[in-house]
Amino acid sequence: MTSHDPVVEADLHAYVDDQLDVARRIEVEAYLSERPDVAAKVMADLRVRDELRLALAGLQSANRMETREAARRLERSFLRHRSLDVFRRAAMIAMFVGAGWMAHSAFGPLGVSEVVASVPAPDFVHEAVKAHQTEALRRQMSSQIQSPTYDPADIRSATAIVLPELPGEWRVSDAQIFPSAFGPSVELAVEAEEGNRMSLFAVRPGTFAVQNVLMTQQGNTNAAFWQIGEVAYALIAETNDADALANTARKLARTLY
Repeated sequence: MTSHDPVVEADLHAYVDDQLDVARRIEVEAYLSERPDVAAKVMADLRVRDELRLALAGLQSANRMETREAARRLERSFLRHRSLDVFRRAAMIAMFVGAGWMAHSAFGPLGVSEVVASVPAPDFVHEAVKAHQTEALRRQMSSQIQSPTYDPADIRSATAIVLPELPGEWRVSDAQIFPSAFGPSVELAVEAEEGNRMSLFAVRPGTFAVQNVLMTQQGNTNAAFWQIGEVAYALIAETNDADALANTARKLARTLY
């Protein structure tokens, strides 16, 4: 049952703070799905909130209770006012005062990146890795014909999946529609430069979310994954440079707004 009340700024703040009931969250997510610019701002707030919570969790053994509570008050206060740059500095300063420069050596200067903040991957990332491995197998088989030509508009019409704009120097070597546990998915095999092969995977996982780029690793395979609205994405590569892969994924994500 929905309230039909208009979504206001206070609802967005409460959404970031996890203070809404399920019914109201659904209404806010429906509102965000129709307003990508607002969704992008909310996604930025969620990122800052999660970075601070991750840092607080990592410092529990060294940080005093008073300092953790002060940082949490800063988090709530600055999220309400959306002063993101000031919030980052103030929250980190509060933690450094309580934990000392040990926090500085553990997390680096004033920040926790998404690469450091590696989290358990959602199910769609496992699907993306399987699609990446399948493409690598197809590439080795002379009987399997690759399809380097793809039409983003045609893919969107057939699957309701919007693909990011690829850099002009990238070459698509194969484009496939894969079945997945979530319905049709899209997998593009791309070459960013000579010998640098990646797979871009996109799927509608059945949930709405605004999630900045995060990283996970499965064996020798790194995956940068994110979600914008009803479509989730993963950039997969066998690389030792997880930071570069994450930065590439962020650039792709920005083309979707």
